[in-house]
This record gives sequence, structure tokens and C-alpha cells, in this order.
Amino acid sequence: MVPMWLESARRLDPAFCQYLVLPNDYGSRYNARMRYPERGRHEFPTIASILDESLACYVGFVTAGRPVVIPTIHGRIERRLYLHGSALSRWMNGLVDAMPVCVTASVLDGIVLARSAYHHSMNYRSVVAFGEAAAVVDDAEKVAALRAITERVCAGRWADVRLPARDELRATLVLRVPIDEASAKIRAGAPIDFEHDLERNVWAGVVPLRVARGEPVPAPNSKSGIELPEYLSDLVKV
Repeated sequence: MVPMWLESARRLDPAFCQYLVLPNDYGSRYNARMRYPERGRHEFPTIASILDESLACYVGFVTAGRPVVIPTIHGRIERRLYLHGSALSRWMNGLVDAMPVCVTASVLDGIVLARSAYHHSMNYRSVVAFGEAAAVVDDAEKVAALRAITERVCAGRWADVRLPARDELRATLVLRVPIDEASAKIRAGAPIDFEHDLERNVWAGVVPLRVARGEPVPAPNSKSGIELPEYLSDLVKV
């Protein structure tokens, strides 16, 4: 029997299925043929590292018979993803009751410039994860999730700020998405040209990409004499 979240994924975008390998528990393996299977990764440490490095994710789901994809930020605790937003958020409230979702995240590592337009590409690391979203109702788990989200974006920040008050927790909706199924896809290295293009007088190679943190800009209403915290200085140097 095909699980409900997979049927939703098929309706959402058949292209997602190139990433998908189901466990034997379902009685059969659903694995649409990946164009470059050597780029697929299924070990969880690789999947986790990409989720942790990606600053944003995209949450796909079906509502009122139509596919919707929402950009947001996330946190991870072991094999659980956490998303957060306003308790009044329409899209988040639509996912509180075990709604099947697909969460994607990616890190761009380079622009791959080949000798032909056909072979231009990107170096990247990406993850597609499937699970069923549910609202977090336990305050302790909610605080842990918010800490994970904050620390992933700016390590060291949680210990430096006022923690959420009870009314702020009530105003915040946190969704838990167990990572039931996930896989990664990675491209790295130089362009791959046809042999008959190798003699062309065209520059080919890779332009590396990375996320760079700029110099922090203090809020205009900051108190005087507050120095930049060490954890933020370290983050900017990365």
C-alpha cells in the first residue's frame, strides 16, 4: 500500500520522486530512476549536514487540491525538523493535523561553466524530506525547537537574549516534521563536456559560491557601549 504522504508528493510535483526510495516495509520499492544515480545519498549524517547548513527550506503541501510551496527557516533535533511562525498563520494552521509535507533544502557551492551551453550546471547539495507535520503542544519541546532554530541561524544567540515569555509561546505555532523519508543529491567538481568540445577555445571551470556574513549593523536604538558579542564576531569571520 502506498502511504498517503507519497500520493500527496506525486500530486505536488512528480519531479520530487527522483529523490525517493521507500523502505522494504511498504512491500515494494518506489524509486523513479534518477538521471545521475551516483549523485544520490541516503545516509542520514549527510542529509543532516545539508539541512543544518542550509539557511532556508521550502515546505510543499497540497491544500484545497492545489500544490503550495512556502519558504521558511527550520531547525533540526535528531530526526525531527521544526518550523515556526505565527499562531495565526493560515498555511501553518493547515498543517497541524498530520498533514503530509515535503521539505526541501539546498546549498549552492558553485557555478559550473562548460564549453557548451548544454553542459552548464551548478555544484550543489540538496535534500528532499517527507513526513507528516503536527503541532507541538508541549512547552518544553516548543522551547527546545525555537532554540534549535535560533542556534542554527546564529550559534550562541540563545544564551544571550531574553527567552520567550508564556504569552509569546502561545502566539507562536511550532510544527514538528519527523523525517520519515529523505535523501540527498550532490553535484561537485568540474564541468563534464563532450569530447568533441574539449578543443574549443572557451574557458571552462567552476566559480565557487558561498554564503558570506557581512559586517553587523547595530540597531539605531541600541544602548551605547554594547560591544559585538564574540559569537557574532566568530560567525562573521566564517
